[in-house]
Amino acid sequence: MGSVQLQDFVAGLVGGIASVVAGHPLDTVKTRLQAGQGYGNTLKCVLTVYRNESVAGFFKGMSFPLASIGIYSSMVFGVYSNTLRFLSRLHHGDAAAAPSLTDMTVASLVAGVLSVGIGTPVELVKIRLQMQTQPYTKESVKLKSTVPGSPVYRGPIHCFRTILQKEGIAGVYRGNVAMLLRDVPGYYAYFIPYAMFCDWITPDGSISPNPSSIWVAGGVAGAVSWAVCTPMDVVKSRLQADGVYLNQYKGTLDCMLQSYQNEGVKCCREDQKVSYFPEPNQQCGVGEGSPALTEDSHPAPTATAVDT
Repeated sequence: MGSVQLQDFVAGLVGGIASVVAGHPLDTVKTRLQAGQGYGNTLKCVLTVYRNESVAGFFKGMSFPLASIGIYSSMVFGVYSNTLRFLSRLHHGDAAAAPSLTDMTVASLVAGVLSVGIGTPVELVKIRLQMQTQPYTKESVKLKSTVPGSPVYRGPIHCFRTILQKEGIAGVYRGNVAMLLRDVPGYYAYFIPYAMFCDWITPDGSISPNPSSIWVAGGVAGAVSWAVCTPMDVVKSRLQADGVYLNQYKGTLDCMLQSYQNEGVKCCREDQKVSYFPEPNQQCGVGEGSPALTEDSHPAPTATAVDT
């Protein structure tokens, strides 16, 4: 592996770990707003989680993404960058040649598909643990409560093993269609604006923009990306949270129809203010031609379900 390719993988690894730690509390708020009930707006959700579950409530489900996000981000980051280089070499005879819009589209598609294959089980476990508002104890499990938010999983490994035993491989990849419909256009809506903005702000004669400009480009591209993919992120979150206490949704289309029938267009806007902040699967990239990676009802846990 060349030094440039290795740099891309390392950038994805370091950026992925940092983004999980920084972004997971906001991701928890986003998930509760998307799949929970009674949280109201963002501020009310933040205050409710803190009051009922303390600071630890914002970090539920973080260990599994933290353990896997480095591999996930480095692989997707590297695949996107190396796909661009391959296409540039194929079409222009030079891997360092500026990629065309078509090349970036194809690379975004490849990265999006790969992200779904790797990321769906990780996001599933994360969301299941985020929606579990009560602490797991032997006494509480013996009660076998069906109240939303009641404890079912004692940790990420137990959660993954339980889903695999009860729901099989199909259960592990629950929400993969919605995630595919989210990530493919989401990556495209991120990579293209990022590359265009970086080109626009790069001074004449410079190879790449300065670091501060890269952060600005990543922020603008992230806002555009989440404006595009938030509706399907809501669907994905609801599908993956479903199935713990009962199964309300038959699939992606059914979830979309029920959400729209019950809430109208509002269901697609509930968490957008939170989503505009950096997400655990959405980092700022560095390096020429190597944009950052992006990459979300049955009775759900209510805001007043538990007071720990």
